Amino acid sequence: MQNITTDRNKSKVATWLWIGVFMIIVQVMIGGITRLTESGLSITEWKPITGALPPLNDAAWQQEFAKYKGTDQFKYVHQHFSLADFKHIFFWEWFHRLWARLLGVVFLAGFIYLWAKKAIHKKMITPMIILFLLGAMQGAVGWIMVQSGLVPQKFYVGHVELTTHLLAAVILLFYTAWFAYSLMPAWQNPVRQKTLRNYIILFTILFFVQLMYGGFMAGLRAAISAPTWPSINGSIVPADMGELQPFSANVHANPITVQFIHRGLAYILAIVALLFFVKSRQLRSHPLFKKISLYFFGLILLQVLLGILTVMNATNKLALTWLGVTHQTVAMLIVLALAGLIYLLRTKRGI
Repeated sequence: MQNITTDRNKSKVATWLWIGVFMIIVQVMIGGITRLTESGLSITEWKPITGALPPLNDAAWQQEFAKYKGTDQFKYVHQHFSLADFKHIFFWEWFHRLWARLLGVVFLAGFIYLWAKKAIHKKMITPMIILFLLGAMQGAVGWIMVQSGLVPQKFYVGHVELTTHLLAAVILLFYTAWFAYSLMPAWQNPVRQKTLRNYIILFTILFFVQLMYGGFMAGLRAAISAPTWPSINGSIVPADMGELQPFSANVHANPITVQFIHRGLAYILAIVALLFFVKSRQLRSHPLFKKISLYFFGLILLQVLLGILTVMNATNKLALTWLGVTHQTVAMLIVLALAGLIYLLRTKRGI
């Protein structure tokens, strides 16, 4: 009877966590739209409580618009904006922040409810503390990112700050999914295969670097600098990859170099994923692992295709927005698959 109650409690907590996973992915999607529509600097202040409501009358809208007019982004990029244009970009930044607030409420309210129902086991406390710390870190990094674009001679948020915000979201998503997997009975039969574990660890390290370069691509608007494929503006190895000084700056601040590295890593990751997938087919005793491996490899192929299409349509703003957001969303689904595969290949027992 006690085991049945424990399993039910784990199921309740896992459901709560999967709701959080869904909301995190939606938040990343909204963040992608916010970035691609250049909406991130439309709200120049952080008001945790009162900021949940948008301007409710014309005077309030004019006041917000006046604040935005003080930014260099408006002065040098969007100086032609009317109030209607401003309302459009304001909506996406406001919605992005509102969804973050809702995400916090869902996590906090869910925790209180599950605690009251005594569904939270003592072994879950430490993972939950880590979860809330990661969520708080994500919120803090988000505001630091916005502030990076609200300084003189800055037209957009800093690409390093943007990338840090993205990676913090990825870590939060990965950990939330890992926590959820650890509470699900079907995932408690591990796969003891060292070669597969080594492949997935290698992939994870490379994928994290690739996500970092994806953030650099977004922050530097690097796709527009070379909207061609398979070449990069007609070259396999562009001549202008070393034009910045010092030379090391090219690795993270030269749009052409960043795109070259991002493309190269994509090809390497596809090869590692293929080797992992082929090796996983030899495993006959674990249907769940084989299913997730197939799902994982399919997502990798889709992601490569989306990456190519995003670059080739970089000069079409509407196409870039939706392809870019889809590309980013599939990356988050890969993170979920990775968390599942790594959990199944673990060497320790779950919660």
